[in-house]
Amino acid sequence: MDELGFIGLMRDAVWVGMVIAAPVLGVALAVGLAIGLLQALTSIQELTLTFVPKLVAILLVFWLSLAFMEQGLVNFYQGRVIPLVAGR
Repeated sequence: MDELGFIGLMRDAVWVGMVIAAPVLGVALAVGLAIGLLQALTSIQELTLTFVPKLVAILLVFWLSLAFMEQGLVNFYQGRVIPLVAGR
């Protein structure tokens, strides 16, 4: 494999990683923003108020999007990595 092929493979790997992580990170951002806004409006400064709802939301979205994540990784490995290893 030459340098261009390696760089293309790494670019695709980073893109797949970003697409796979996007649902979890998006929910973490939205829940954190909502809780921060709630804390600013009510002047409640409790650390567990930000941690527990965010953790529950992240775990729920992670569980719901596991099939999507798995399919993205399988497609990447079957379409890009395995053909390179097999020499096709």
